[in-house]
Amino acid sequence: MGRRKSGEAISGWICLDKTYDLTSTQAVGRVRRIFNAQKAGHAGTLDPLATGILPIALGEATKTVPFMMDADKTYRFTIEWGRTTATLDREGETLAESDVRPAKAAIEAALPAFVGEIQQVPPAYSAIKVDGERAYDLARAGEEVVLKARPVLIHSARLVGQPDLDHAEFEISCGKGTYVRALVRDLALALGACGHVSDLRRTRVGPFSEDKAITLEMLEDFRHKPAFLEALLPVETALDDIPELAVTAEDAFRLKQGRPIVLVPRQVETLKARLPAGSRTVSAMADGVVVALCEMRMGRLEPTRVFHL
Repeated sequence: MGRRKSGEAISGWICLDKTYDLTSTQAVGRVRRIFNAQKAGHAGTLDPLATGILPIALGEATKTVPFMMDADKTYRFTIEWGRTTATLDREGETLAESDVRPAKAAIEAALPAFVGEIQQVPPAYSAIKVDGERAYDLARAGEEVVLKARPVLIHSARLVGQPDLDHAEFEISCGKGTYVRALVRDLALALGACGHVSDLRRTRVGPFSEDKAITLEMLEDFRHKPAFLEALLPVETALDDIPELAVTAEDAFRLKQGRPIVLVPRQVETLKARLPAGSRTVSAMADGVVVALCEMRMGRLEPTRVFHL
């Protein structure tokens, strides 16, 4: 007889507005305890010094986390000119200083070079593994960390404002793997200046945005109220870009057993028209609830992830 899982079988997403100086792992732990959930995980690490959107999956929603790891993200951040730091944020040791304060015209002229697919060297203080060790652990131990450039996609980058000579505010929309701190390092270098990130906020991760966000304090306040579970977003929130197919109760039963279902030609043509290039993934729905994620092959849907909701 298997061990009984501790906690409640609660499933859904929390669009958490993470506070400053809290790690992503700590945030997941606190949300899991608030809901007394059996399982929890997050989609996309957010630095402790950053605030903003951290999608947290509970229960069956953890099966959809991989689909959020590739989601586009939006950040707002502030560069403080005059000082380059080891960590590329305000907490790090000063490595260089400069009196250069880039003008608006110079910044706007430099930004287009950082839009599109670019090569970016991640910061030494990052979670990337080097010979099995986290880069930030090696850097903190005083070891030299040499990371290779890799392609990242930045959809847009704009200067939002300049509150004073020492600060400039920006907003970017980007794909997975983009480091704002590395962008700031490279932009400052292109402008002949020194700079670091003094404030960083993630405002969107895929379908999770600020208008859906909730803080830990709000969750703590709601936990003993009847409408507490209304804070949970549906499991299928993370499947926003995946075509849906409504299936019968009989087909839903087959899929939950791990068995494929046969599609009629009309369903095949409809799904082909809606599937992104190179994708076969379809979300099977019954009564508005996700039943399974499936691969469409040779006129059939073959379940790859089954949900028990």
